[in-house]
Amino acid sequence: MTFKCIYNRSFLCFSIVFAAVYLPTFRTFAQQQLPVVDIQWNTVQHVSKTTPTLQLVENPMVRPNSPIHKQTFTALKALGTDYVRYVPWFPYPKMAVAELKPPTKDATFWDFTYLDSTMQALMDATSGHTVVINFSTTPVWMWQTDSAVRYPENPYQPYWDYNQGTRLRDTTVKELAAYYVRLFSWYTKGGFTDELGKFHKSGHYYKIPYWEVLNEPDLEHNMSPELYTRIYDEIVKELKKISPETKFIGLSFAYISTPVYFEYFLNPANHRYGIVPEGISYHHYSTPSYEGQDVENYQYTFFEKASAFLDKVRYIENIRKRLAPNTFTTINEIGTILRSPRVIKPIEKEYWNVSGAMYAYIFLELTKLGIDAAGESQLVGYPTQYPDVSMMNWETGNPNARYWVLKLLHDHFGPGDQLVATSFKGGYPDGVISQAFITKKGNKLLLINSRNKEVQFALPGNANGATLSVVDVSTMDNPPASSTLSDANITLKPFSVAVVQFK
Repeated sequence: MTFKCIYNRSFLCFSIVFAAVYLPTFRTFAQQQLPVVDIQWNTVQHVSKTTPTLQLVENPMVRPNSPIHKQTFTALKALGTDYVRYVPWFPYPKMAVAELKPPTKDATFWDFTYLDSTMQALMDATSGHTVVINFSTTPVWMWQTDSAVRYPENPYQPYWDYNQGTRLRDTTVKELAAYYVRLFSWYTKGGFTDELGKFHKSGHYYKIPYWEVLNEPDLEHNMSPELYTRIYDEIVKELKKISPETKFIGLSFAYISTPVYFEYFLNPANHRYGIVPEGISYHHYSTPSYEGQDVENYQYTFFEKASAFLDKVRYIENIRKRLAPNTFTTINEIGTILRSPRVIKPIEKEYWNVSGAMYAYIFLELTKLGIDAAGESQLVGYPTQYPDVSMMNWETGNPNARYWVLKLLHDHFGPGDQLVATSFKGGYPDGVISQAFITKKGNKLLLINSRNKEVQFALPGNANGATLSVVDVSTMDNPPASSTLSDANITLKPFSVAVVQFK
């Protein structure tokens, strides 16, 4: 390349020549200075046991008369995952409790009108896959309360005060266990015989591979570890008579504030003869640290709280391995909550992406820890029913970014995958999390941008021609965007979750 300059000593001429000759060199040099993902494909560090999955909570928006009912269960079926957790829950007593009134000497009050339809939709949508069923709400009349608890006649009206009482009226727990025997038989044996000897026919013969005993007993009825363990043992003892092949999951704790519950429940000495804790579960939601935080804060707060939770998981895993090494673990509520469901405020559109990115981060770390299932919470929320945990857009019926992150992970990663040594050369890009996998469908790289800014770095030299699938702030309620990489450099938009499929 030659240049002719009329004024050889002019600054203008020098600048032109400098720009033409040296800037390409500097640009190449700058590109070479980008951090580069370093993958050691021959160094396997972990083998995955973890299934990415979700929970479905019963509420009016998933009912057959909901405007998004069909889209919701279409999305659930399209996900095609195992360990889907279904929870009929106490804010809607008529949709959660099969016997809302105690029997009299002349009558019983079993009613499955509102329980059957969503159960059927769930089982149809998950056909061919395992489910975890948790009819978590116990009839409140079985608990000692100051007065009778009145619930709304309108089944779609939320009632947050249904779960009252801390002592069962039958301290042997047999009354409560009998309730679950009949409920379980309704769905698995075609019906049951009630307290007065009358048979109620259901026609249901579902296979229920996993049954979870109650939900968040540290909050709901404020149970001690001793009371919960007695309830678990009595229910499991009776249900095993009906379905020996069903596995039972215990604890389902909301908060991990003390290890005493895990120490007590996982200790075989604290269970009745023949009862072995087959599985345990617990939950995590990242929340703002103070009122008024926004997306600029969530990018730090959510991930910091997720990291603190993961430290608790490691601690609990040590307890489990010491006391009950054959017990599996499912962390079946993972999400973010902005505020009380009774407070209705607009949610920033980027929120769904930062929440999805946090789930991807927790899923990855749980995979390294050998957790069996990582359940995102929850398929449908909406104003008055934890809108911030929804994976569906309750206005349009389209899956949102939280759903698409889960589907991206499920479509690419699962049990049996090998996690290999992954790092960066030239420094770590701020907020980027990376992990390479050897999967049955080839070598892949999971990338998560936990920051509210674009980030650039370079992939290994063999990335040319690789396929990039990404959920980010530009895809919103749409499926992951897909493209073919033409060079090694990559730019991730804010809160991206991306998968590189190498050729």
